[in-house]
Amino acid sequence: MNAPSSRPLSPHLSIYRWQPHMLVSILHRVTGAGLTVVGLAVLSWWLVALSSGAEAYATFENAMGSLIGQLVLVGLTWAFFQHLLSGLRHLVLDMGAGYELKTNRFWAVMTIAASVFATALVWAIFKGVFG
Repeated sequence: MNAPSSRPLSPHLSIYRWQPHMLVSILHRVTGAGLTVVGLAVLSWWLVALSSGAEAYATFENAMGSLIGQLVLVGLTWAFFQHLLSGLRHLVLDMGAGYELKTNRFWAVMTIAASVFATALVWAIFKGVFG
């Protein structure tokens, strides 16, 4: 019953080196889940606070104005841009382009760099306008 199989075994993950495209693929899934869970929680809290009156909204503003609240909002902003840009990268890959190793690596790194830049730009503008 337990006869040895002649099928090849899958290589163990320890022989693979981490590549940027692997990180971006995992980040795409993580940011999607984070935007869903944390983003919906913050949005729901904001809507409930908005409809509950000035005191509830002030509580929400104080929480989002704290250091932890700011980190959550910056994290959501980064997650949005990272998910958007890696989604566009996946769209191009689904069309059959960008599979060459150097091209794939370049655009994987660019999605991370561009998401950090876009987040910094949005928050610089936000702080400049409202800060």
